[in-house]
Amino acid sequence: MAGYKPAAIQTYPVLGEKITQDTLYWNNYKPPYNYAVTASSRIHIYGRYSQEPIKTFSRFKDTAYCATFRQDGRLLVAGSEDGGVQLFDISGRAPLRQFEGHTKAVHTVDFTADKYHVVSGADDYTVKLWDIPNSKEILTFKEHSDYVRCGCASKLNPDLFVTGSYDHTVKMFDTRTNKSVISVEHGQPVESVLLFPSGGLLASAGGRYVKIWDMLKGGQLLVSLKNHHKTVTCLYLSSSGQRLLSGSLDRKVKVYSTTSYKVVHSFDYAASILSLALAHEDETIVVGMTNGILSVKHRKSEAKKDSLPRRRRPAYRTFIKGKNYMKQRDDILINRPSKKHLELYDRDLKNFRISKALDRVLEPSCTVKTPEITVSIIKELNRRGVLANALAGRDEKEISRVLNFLIRNLSQPRFAPVLINAAEIIIDIYLPVIGQSPVVDKKFLLLQGLVEKEIDYQRELLETLGMMDMLFATMTRKESTSVLQHTSDGFLENKKVES
Repeated sequence: MAGYKPAAIQTYPVLGEKITQDTLYWNNYKPPYNYAVTASSRIHIYGRYSQEPIKTFSRFKDTAYCATFRQDGRLLVAGSEDGGVQLFDISGRAPLRQFEGHTKAVHTVDFTADKYHVVSGADDYTVKLWDIPNSKEILTFKEHSDYVRCGCASKLNPDLFVTGSYDHTVKMFDTRTNKSVISVEHGQPVESVLLFPSGGLLASAGGRYVKIWDMLKGGQLLVSLKNHHKTVTCLYLSSSGQRLLSGSLDRKVKVYSTTSYKVVHSFDYAASILSLALAHEDETIVVGMTNGILSVKHRKSEAKKDSLPRRRRPAYRTFIKGKNYMKQRDDILINRPSKKHLELYDRDLKNFRISKALDRVLEPSCTVKTPEITVSIIKELNRRGVLANALAGRDEKEISRVLNFLIRNLSQPRFAPVLINAAEIIIDIYLPVIGQSPVVDKKFLLLQGLVEKEIDYQRELLETLGMMDMLFATMTRKESTSVLQHTSDGFLENKKVES
């Protein structure tokens, strides 16, 4: 066995994955901190790396639905289910002001650009403007015909603010005219609105659509984006203003370029997304989900290079010493072959421990980080004709690990040819003993469905390739054919006729 050749580990490139500047930028976040939160009559404020809240406001009669900081970070305004709007000082606990006027739940609050007024929208179809110094209601707008669930104020003009409603409309109000000045039809219940810093563009989200409107042209639709599979619930703009983020119930956060409005990056989360925010300079991304988890990702800090004293290297003559030495007649040349260290799975394969070799590459550390090693060993066992022996005779725990790996990677095109064969062998071996373990039965049925679905995909692809071959065949250059024709003098002449 001295000439054992290690198993060849093939490389399986991820198809369609392109490394761009956006990919490097948005992937540069640490693993998230997850906070378990529930809907309650309290508002918690967390520090950057604190696991426990550093501040709590609990003077609400009912569930708190929304909260917004003022631009200077000193004041916090919040709305609750009972229709109340309260203003807090970040250094205290008791509310500074209480605004009573809404009769149903308040879902959106924001400060105007002058920092002395608050805008609120509620389920009573109304939008109200409040004066902070006097704690009084200044204006009430009743132009919406359904719940007002989102809104934002202009950061440049203290008289302008925008609201979105479940009546499918987005309205821009001007406090100087006491009515809306622009109204656009989104086409779906509006879940979120976002006014760009310049005030000239407006983004609205509702249904599966994100729409961009030109407010300087009276609300003209610029672009309609449909990149989510479920309802879009939230929008946010990056610190540079060049990237727009959208969160959806399909558990994805999409990042768009604000110049081309194409998706440049995407985040995946464990549950449907309800809210989304970015910290200053995009240092932190915060996502709230339907499972009660608040996910907080912090940007990785750039490692500083330590200025170590430069080590003196050997002189040039050290490297060329003996280079021109000529072998003498009595010299004996001794070659020292470098010793090759085999991996643990190669040692098992060398000693014909095929089941042990398969167990090693099914460890979580291997299947998650380097699944191509697991696939290569499965392919090697199949080449040797012992894959069925390695998969047979396994208990519930061992077969569950195999099924988990197949279910996770079977749908990947780069692994499908190898894993489909392994899945068919498992189905043939363990089909007679199905029904003895509920856990294995569930995974077994799921695997069987995936195999059938993947085979259907392969059949459809083959049919498509056949159609394309026929189309390409008809598009080839027509070849000339030769025929014999009689001339006027009675002789036969060979002529070429285009077919």
